[in-house]
Amino acid sequence: MLRIGDYSFKSRLFLGTGKYKDARTQKEAVQASETEVLTFAVRRMNLFDESQPDPFESMDLSGFRLLPNTAGAKTAEEAVRVAHIAAAADMCDMIKVEVIGCDKTLLPDPVETIKASETLLEEGYTVLAYTSDDVVLARRLQDLGVHAVMPGAAPIGTGLGIINPYNLSHIVEQADVPVIVDAGIGSPKDAAQAMELGADGILLNTAVSGAEDPVKMAEAMKYGLEAGKLGYEAGRIEKKYYAQATSPTEGLSRL
Repeated sequence: MLRIGDYSFKSRLFLGTGKYKDARTQKEAVQASETEVLTFAVRRMNLFDESQPDPFESMDLSGFRLLPNTAGAKTAEEAVRVAHIAAAADMCDMIKVEVIGCDKTLLPDPVETIKASETLLEEGYTVLAYTSDDVVLARRLQDLGVHAVMPGAAPIGTGLGIINPYNLSHIVEQADVPVIVDAGIGSPKDAAQAMELGADGILLNTAVSGAEDPVKMAEAMKYGLEAGKLGYEAGRIEKKYYAQATSPTEGLSRL
């Protein structure tokens, strides 16, 4: 089980919403992924006007935990305000803190992320903090008390995969809280690699919603996570620089 604060999940795949071509495709992709957590940008929703478009149209949300995020915020104050809006809508006390510091790369602002996380922790939220693959920043957030750190594999929506596996492995090694790889995943191979490095889960959206067949890709991502997790637990063989015979040579008869 994946435990984040007071919450427990069987699935380690968190899925984003709102970028699918239609509601039916989104519903089928969510079902294929077997995710238990759906994340969405609070600022892209009108939570108090039922006449506005609903990103969860036709979906039964009773079996899911909603993870609102503060996407679009550029300051700690904005992020905290967005979290308060989500709380007022009685969605969940779990919040993904995302404070963007660069419009071109969509990389997070480390100072504002720490400020927002600190405030929301003091207010009793379950905080999942989106960060870059900065080892020191991830540790600072952990020391602050966040319930999960969410380093990006690559910039949001790029599908580049894990640009810096070295940093990610160190974040995992030093973590006392779950590490959820967030952003940049493009294929099941990337998902498997992240889990083989020891990540506790993955949050993605574009890799599924932007695929030619989002439903098949959602299922493929599910299996990618499972394979990577099993591989990590199994313990891979040590890499060697010279060939090693797979059959013993001792005791062979001369021909």
